[in-house]
Amino acid sequence: MQGSWGVVVLGGGGGLLHTLHTKAGRYAASRTRCWRGIRGSAGPNRGTEPGSAGPTRGTMWLSGALLGTLCAGLSGGGPDTTDCLYYNVNFEQERTNRSGVERCEGEQDKRSHCYASWRNHSGSVELVKKGCWLDDFNCYDRPDCVATEESPQVFFCCCEGNFCNERFSHLPDAAGPLIVAPPPGFLSLMIYFLLPFLMLTVVVIASVWTYRHKKPQYGHVDISEDPGPPPSPQLKPLQLLEVKARGRFGCVWKAQMIDAYVAVKVFPIQNKESWENETDVFITPGMRHENILRFIAAEKRGNHMETELWLITEFHERGSLCDFLKGNIISWSELCHISESMARGLAYLHEDVPPLKGEDAKPAVAHRDFKSKNIMLRYDLTAVIGDFGLAIRFSPREPPEETHEQVGTTRYMAPEVIEGAISFHRDSFLRIDMYAAGLVLWEMVSSCKAADGPVGEYLLPFEEEVGQHPSLEDLQDVVVHKKTRPSLKELWRKHTVSVTSHYITCHLADAFIQSDVQ
Repeated sequence: MQGSWGVVVLGGGGGLLHTLHTKAGRYAASRTRCWRGIRGSAGPNRGTEPGSAGPTRGTMWLSGALLGTLCAGLSGGGPDTTDCLYYNVNFEQERTNRSGVERCEGEQDKRSHCYASWRNHSGSVELVKKGCWLDDFNCYDRPDCVATEESPQVFFCCCEGNFCNERFSHLPDAAGPLIVAPPPGFLSLMIYFLLPFLMLTVVVIASVWTYRHKKPQYGHVDISEDPGPPPSPQLKPLQLLEVKARGRFGCVWKAQMIDAYVAVKVFPIQNKESWENETDVFITPGMRHENILRFIAAEKRGNHMETELWLITEFHERGSLCDFLKGNIISWSELCHISESMARGLAYLHEDVPPLKGEDAKPAVAHRDFKSKNIMLRYDLTAVIGDFGLAIRFSPREPPEETHEQVGTTRYMAPEVIEGAISFHRDSFLRIDMYAAGLVLWEMVSSCKAADGPVGEYLLPFEEEVGQHPSLEDLQDVVVHKKTRPSLKELWRKHTVSVTSHYITCHLADAFIQSDVQ
């Protein structure tokens, strides 16, 4: 391939069109019978190899298209639908089909499109994904799937029409011939100079009038002093899919970024301070660690009072440790793995790291909202610490930043924080994190089946004493005045395989919780 390699690729290579099958759970029964007819005519989940006897690719494709149209007709009314070729190179990891046909269910007043994404390694095309793409004005009235960017890492194109992503190509925008314009006359020069001035005057007058007659929804919020990180071109296209969690500072979305899923934490503009603080912590030198959530980018979306602040990180399908413990009983080995990886991440967070090659020193960081909800789990149950909206950094040469006494989640607050008797020193903040880590360790021990006897229902720390929504006064009475701590049952200290190890784990949880952190 030479030049702009405007070569059309059929089906992404490798026989993608040889198999037309439905995605499980995506079609009605009548459509399923139709697609089974297609699969029966094309062979048992295999395509015809080039040069062998059997139906040609064109015959199979024509039959599939005609029967697909018939299936759409049999299904009856409803919004318009679009059929797209489906392919996923990461089908094993994401537990989906590798290839087939995907039906895009249309919505009222919205269009559906097809898309394709691929890589080009020295002229060798590697297909990444194909499928449905939701309403996007960039795809309107585009019958062909053509990528026009100059040389991206991953090529992306979208189009409109049934199976329009069967063929995809790359045709960069060509520069037109250079046209030398005649020199402008005096009148033209006057227009060029006066027109922008007049337009600017109109804009200023309109802005002043709007400012005086319309009050903002959230009061005055200045977002111009700190422009923040610029939008990253590699985030395009980024599509929000579903809300996975909601918190006091915003909500977390699962989003698709071309060939991977990411987590997008969306802050409203009035929570700009939390977004800025979390971004600053993530971009602190030395903050990359296998047990700390991987940061991708931060950017502002929208205009004026509709501005949203986005924080993009890696996505973990298992969710938080809290959500995992609610639905699962963990084994002794799983408890050890989660606890060890959690401890490694927290220890690195608290550590001062000297400067490395080409990078500044990493300061110690106190989390200040450490809890099981803010610990993500990878597929292998490795713990990853996230949510640094309340975190604080400590520089050896500078005093601690401005802090507030009582921050974080109430039930995880250390006794001295609840009482308001904390001393604002680095070690005090780090010990507060350790107290919260002891409560998280207690949550895991209480959900572990290593000990003999039944495993009870999952409970949050102090849930038996103060319920699911405790107030600060409730915790003051139980934790400060009565000095109550989550109990460790005697049977938890016994383990048929390793009594010593299980006893040590329970003893550590007890020591973290019982310690006087002042």
